Amino acid sequence: NPNRQVPVLRDGDFVLWESNSIIRYLANQYGGARNPDLYPAEARRRAGVDQWLDWQASDLNRSWSYAFMALARQSPAHQDAAAITASCRDWAHFMDILERRLQTTGAYVAGAAFTLADIAVGLSVNRWFGTPFEHAPLPAVAAYFERLTERPGFRTYGRNGMA
Repeated sequence: NPNRQVPVLRDGDFVLWESNSIIRYLANQYGGARNPDLYPAEARRRAGVDQWLDWQASDLNRSWSYAFMALARQSPAHQDAAAITASCRDWAHFMDILERRLQTTGAYVAGAAFTLADIAVGLSVNRWFGTPFEHAPLPAVAAYFERLTERPGFRTYGRNGMA
């Protein structure tokens, strides 16, 4: 990875970096036939999945990165109190967007079925619940997180083995 960050996927002689690009590739290369809901072929359903993948990478992740580095990782480079406050406020705003979306779908981010978007968003939700600061109650997000935890893969990798 030219950015010197993980993750990086090596599939034979093919190398790919960026988390959401990697999961899209894996679904296209290996998972589509077994689970067509994971990354739908139909353009509108796929666009809905892509929308939430892009939102997670560009808006949600950007909002939580400073607070997470300061409060969970306790990075010395991330100790500006005003920046922490702003990051927590922005993070709560985007989590409220997720709360409203999950109230609408009643299940998963892109609709009734588990998709790639839930892998990426679920990891961000794990960080939300694992970062020590006062969280507004988000019952739909909490129920979503529990639904994700019922999935063995998410329980092992998305919640770091913690049920």
